[in-house]
Amino acid sequence: MQPYELTATEASALIAAKELSCEELARSTLARIAERDPIVKAWSYVDEDRVIRRARELDKTPPLSPLHGLTFGVKDVIETYDMPTQQNSALYEGHQSGQDAACVAVVRHSGALVVGKTDTVEFASGGRMAATRNPHNLAHTPGGSSSGSGAAVGDKQVQLAFGTQTGGSHIRPAAYNGIYGIKPTHGAVSREGAKLYSATLDTIGWYGRCVEDLQLVADAFQLLGRDLAQPVALKGLKVGLCRAPAWDQADGYARAALMTAARRLEAAGAIVTELVLPEPFNGLDDAQHSVMFGEGRAAFLPELLGPKRGLLHKHFLDIVNNAREITPQKLVAAYDLAAECRRAFDGLFGADLDVVLTPSCTGEPPEGYTSSGNPVFNAMWTLLHVPCVGIPVGKSPKNLPLGVQLIGPRFSDLQLLQIAHACAPAIHENNTLGTIEI
Repeated sequence: MQPYELTATEASALIAAKELSCEELARSTLARIAERDPIVKAWSYVDEDRVIRRARELDKTPPLSPLHGLTFGVKDVIETYDMPTQQNSALYEGHQSGQDAACVAVVRHSGALVVGKTDTVEFASGGRMAATRNPHNLAHTPGGSSSGSGAAVGDKQVQLAFGTQTGGSHIRPAAYNGIYGIKPTHGAVSREGAKLYSATLDTIGWYGRCVEDLQLVADAFQLLGRDLAQPVALKGLKVGLCRAPAWDQADGYARAALMTAARRLEAAGAIVTELVLPEPFNGLDDAQHSVMFGEGRAAFLPELLGPKRGLLHKHFLDIVNNAREITPQKLVAAYDLAAECRRAFDGLFGADLDVVLTPSCTGEPPEGYTSSGNPVFNAMWTLLHVPCVGIPVGKSPKNLPLGVQLIGPRFSDLQLLQIAHACAPAIHENNTLGTIEI
């Protein structure tokens, strides 16, 4: 096994035991990137010399935390002091702010090795698609907007990576690339230094190759509830199988992934029951769109008024010019519905429910590169501000990964990761799934 093939958790243990150096891991990682990135195209910026120099410095100091020396990719809408943040936009070509975003600062101060910037859909919104391909089948999208981060972890070019989610930009690529991802509770991780799209929705998340990798990063962020999270036994775990209001948009593979995960959990001793959300939840997808595009007007107004406005994609002109006709009344109604449903959703958990199991995406990653996929199975959860953990289930006959997500109430992130740790061995099998029609 080459060092780049190690999970973050495996590499962390070896570095702590002085059986693997940071430089060895860095060189192996860079060799993997050199081999694979010409076809996967996950990266927008990598400075190999800088990575090696930093790895050597890390080798001179005792491990700062379990993240010491681990390789990290950063979505290119998140600021890094020593690398350009170009946001896949012609307006920001070569832009460098000279400071780290809060999330990058946390992992750097913990000893993580930031390898480079990963490609993204423009401004993590729309317009220009990332150049990135799905590493499992190059004819298909890796999802977006966290395209490069998902593909880099999915192709073992890096162990960990940051993504962001405003609609479905983080959990959907986790499913498409066959990896694990967490979208934390909104506000649990500072989004300072990441391009603002919607203050109500924008959330920083991260990818890994197993639940333990996600937990390593969660520990660095000192999330709320550290003293409350308890190990979980799968036997007797109460799982709510939620097809979600958009079930009619799920293809046969999405349905197969969900039902297969449910059957595997039942076989392992979990108690799986159908969960039908109250009727007001049916309006959350539309409400998320109202909030995202309503708040997006203010977020992209500076670009529209700036000297390079001629380079701005029509997608952003439409947002600023309110082409979707978001009225004040519609925006207020969306906020009110979200507040109502947040309280209602949190109230579902207790004696009869430990976790929700629901689709991550509509099915197989779309063929081609003009779309990063449909966020309909993510948007409502983003608006609800709840934590979500993506888990792979298997693959379609085209070698395309399929996944599901586990969801808990707000600020249950660490307990949700404990639940995911118990569930993942049952859910994740690398076998091929057929379709299910329901």
